[in-house]
Amino acid sequence: MPGGLSEAQIETYGRDGMVFPLDAFTPAEAARYRADLERCCAEGERPVSGAGIRQPSTRVKSYLLFPWAAELVRHPAILDAVESVIGPDILVFHNTIWWKKAGSAGIVPWHQDGTYFGLAPYEHVTAWVALSPSSLESGCVEVVPGSHLGGQRAHRDRKDPNIMLSRGQSVAEAVDEAVAVPMPLAPGQFSLHHTMVLHASRPNRSTEDRIGIGISYIPTRVRHIGETRLSASLVRGEDRYGHFAMEPRPVAEADAAARAAHAEALERFWRASEAIPEMALVH
Repeated sequence: MPGGLSEAQIETYGRDGMVFPLDAFTPAEAARYRADLERCCAEGERPVSGAGIRQPSTRVKSYLLFPWAAELVRHPAILDAVESVIGPDILVFHNTIWWKKAGSAGIVPWHQDGTYFGLAPYEHVTAWVALSPSSLESGCVEVVPGSHLGGQRAHRDRKDPNIMLSRGQSVAEAVDEAVAVPMPLAPGQFSLHHTMVLHASRPNRSTEDRIGIGISYIPTRVRHIGETRLSASLVRGEDRYGHFAMEPRPVAEADAAARAAHAEALERFWRASEAIPEMALVH
């Protein structure tokens, strides 16, 4: 399709489990999205649950609350690239806003996304969209190329307030960081990474906040394997499977209907994710 990945980029994604940098929108558009994000999602307190420290609620499934976020996850340039690797029938399963303040000690340990989403088969792809410069100094995403080919790895939970994942999900085995590849991005660019690829990010040692949005896309054939029926948003094509409850697109910013849909979707998501036992063994 026009604007999709080239054959070389598709080959890279299949071999390495990631591809970058890809262009989504102009720096001016990135600045507009960033201003909206900072206006709507500035609260910094992270709620604590029995499983760990969560992201603030407006930073999770934001596309159900804010029309600008709903527009961003449906951006044609991002969907064209995603379609190149998972096909034309696409759901947004989740999104998280990753906001590392300048000088922040916040980290994301080495992990695989597929460990705690409970999706099958493993065809989920994350688009990481930069709204600020994302460099090695500011703690950009780093990936171990080809690690997705080894399948699901054993993980463990780590309780650490500097870890930005809700349960401190960390791969149990040692990771050879010498082979890791950083994925720096300019505002308006994005990367794609496979649900099974090992990835992490370091503290923000720069003088500027590092702000990006991780968007989880799945083909409609993928299902959730847990007992809770989760929700998702159809953003391209059609859903012939019905594995997920369909989420409404927000009409107005954080109005009553949007807040209700967001609260219901998050309740389902946290109930399902926290029901996964500690990940000492592959599940």
